[in-house]
Amino acid sequence: MLHFESDYMETCHPLILKKLEEINFEKNVGYGCDGYCDRAIAKIKKACGRDDIKVQFLVGGTQTNSTVIRAVLRPAFGVISADTGHIAVHEAGAVEASGHKVLTIKGHNGKISGADVASYMENFKADSNWEHEVRPGMVYISHPTEYGTLYTNDELVDLYAVCRKYKLPLFVDGARLGYGLAAGEITLPFLTDHCDVFYIGGTKVGAMFGEAVVFTDERLAEDFFTIKKMSGGLLAKGWLLGVQFDVLFTDDNYLKISKNAIDTAMAIKKGLTEKGMTSYMDSPTNQQFFLVTNEEEKRISEFTGYGFMEKPDKDHSVIRFCTSWATRMEDVNELLSHF
Repeated sequence: MLHFESDYMETCHPLILKKLEEINFEKNVGYGCDGYCDRAIAKIKKACGRDDIKVQFLVGGTQTNSTVIRAVLRPAFGVISADTGHIAVHEAGAVEASGHKVLTIKGHNGKISGADVASYMENFKADSNWEHEVRPGMVYISHPTEYGTLYTNDELVDLYAVCRKYKLPLFVDGARLGYGLAAGEITLPFLTDHCDVFYIGGTKVGAMFGEAVVFTDERLAEDFFTIKKMSGGLLAKGWLLGVQFDVLFTDDNYLKISKNAIDTAMAIKKGLTEKGMTSYMDSPTNQQFFLVTNEEEKRISEFTGYGFMEKPDKDHSVIRFCTSWATRMEDVNELLSHF
């Protein structure tokens, strides 16, 4: 059986496993106050091209999204997101459980624009009953999006300008950021300069677990350590996060290992398209989406795992083939041989 369900099916990159074995009997102070976390933070700051940013580590994506949003928003405020955004669809109401509503707007291929946010804000302000409603307090996007699409430099510049106009911090979910950096035009320094907080995904990009939150507006980082503790997100053995990001940000490993996912995904895209499969969304990243009939889906499920996305009608489904830093080209070729 082949497996293309997700990009976190393997344990971790061999360099990380090797390093964890090397330090196994070391004694380190807890909660991220260790030398490995310090070194990882220094390397992340260098990669971002900014020394004034604040970096905090958490374990997983849902935990990171809900904790960041909880820390940034005041009570009675909500977060604007595309209707397909992860926080709106696949996080079991984690943001709402923290006391903040997800305010969805219609996305375009998974993305939202500056014009979308401006329209939402103007409509909100025009409502005479606005004081009785959840107030929009920040904007959430992901890069790549849930449909593997990427923001361009111009799109991010425009969106960030609108966010600043309406005093809405812009939060970028980077669970798959490595694959976005490897496939798109946005670089880490550019992203750092065009949002208020983002995170560098490790769980889906070579780490055993872990996400590195980067506050480009250091005011938003105030009391985050304590809020992280209150939210159950403070790992006692914090050095395990530091070690992994130290390895990922040594010798440009984060970007290097991400390229494999793009190469294998493009091979799937090309191969399945040539075999007559219908592409659902033009994704340049490690997630590839296809529209299949119910009969086709049943046959595909017999030889490979995949991700289910949606049913546009009763006779069809949108399925996803997802590659990772560890996907082997021989597995891609075997997948293609079944079509």
